[in-house]
Amino acid sequence: MDERRLIIALFGVAVTAVLGFLAHQFIAPLTVSVFLYYSTRRYFKFLRRLRLPARVRAVTVLVSLAVPLLLLVSYATVLLVIEARTFVEQYSLLDVAATNVEWLGAVEAIPAFTVQGLYEAYQSGDLSPFIGFASNHAELLTSLISGFFLNLFVVVIVTYYLLLDGRRIRDWLLRFDEDAIIREYLEAADAELESVLFGNLLNVIAISLIAIASFTAYNAVAPAPAEVPYPALAGTLTGIASLIPVVGMKIVYLPLTAIAALPIALGGDQSLLVYIVGFLVVAVVVVDTIPDILLRPILSGENTHVGLLMLAYTLGPVVLGFYGLFFAPIVLVVGLTFAQTALPRLLGADEDEGVSSDQMRLTDFGVSTNRSVRERVRDGTSRVFGRE
Repeated sequence: MDERRLIIALFGVAVTAVLGFLAHQFIAPLTVSVFLYYSTRRYFKFLRRLRLPARVRAVTVLVSLAVPLLLLVSYATVLLVIEARTFVEQYSLLDVAATNVEWLGAVEAIPAFTVQGLYEAYQSGDLSPFIGFASNHAELLTSLISGFFLNLFVVVIVTYYLLLDGRRIRDWLLRFDEDAIIREYLEAADAELESVLFGNLLNVIAISLIAIASFTAYNAVAPAPAEVPYPALAGTLTGIASLIPVVGMKIVYLPLTAIAALPIALGGDQSLLVYIVGFLVVAVVVVDTIPDILLRPILSGENTHVGLLMLAYTLGPVVLGFYGLFFAPIVLVVGLTFAQTALPRLLGADEDEGVSSDQMRLTDFGVSTNRSVRERVRDGTSRVFGRE
């Protein structure tokens, strides 16, 4: 019997090692999946009020994330291409690049970014240098594109089934419960992860709305030469940038300020720089400082220290790379919850069986169906009233 158990144990260790190796290869998409799961789980539960099946609710959650993201990326890409084409033509950068980059020598003009423009450029042969460059680097481009879509597929699938089967995973883990330690720890970690990560999502949405409203209001009062470009896109990117530690939203509104100020500084009406300074003040105070003071403590979770959370967001990307932005907060919450719930009981720390000065009535203890809790409450109240 012992030999059979040993063989089964060795087999389990081998399977666990293989699964761990595979998970490590996809650690980035798996981390993003867990992040998205806890960020959207309350939304998934909220849709239950509409009496929708679980699969429909999961698809609705993913579509609600994917459609705005696709629209944002598409909008930003079109604007980037249009502005880049205008910039290249305005400063004759194509002539300069053609003399230094060999494969650009045959390009005479940048085609218009329309279906008709690209088709005409293809017919005339203007796209041949670009097609040749893509052919010469096909292996690298294919690897990058296939890797991106593979990771995206993993994120979508894992997030979808976590939304559907998260409770089953929890019930399976609770099968190993002993003295209610595992249950207490898992429930506390689960609740705190949801609170912290859902708070991050709300923080991004709130700051995006505040930034869009602030930038649009500024453009409404500022003269045309001092307006900031694309306030809706800039505001949305500001909200997303709020996830980045330390620098945060500054990587959006500081370059935006410089872009708006550059034409005025080079040859415009210098008095309009007052509006640029006003925009910077609005961005720093209204968009950055006030939401950070008011929203972050509210949306940072119930037990996780705000400073430690900021430190995790700072050190995670430095140590682990991009996915560390999502992985470090998860590890921090899991570790702190373990230290607060399971560790004291594992080390044999006794719970305080007495009562505090604020608990002088039975109702102060809350309602509990656990017999040991009721007995502890009865003993505590007896000691308070002198009946040992």
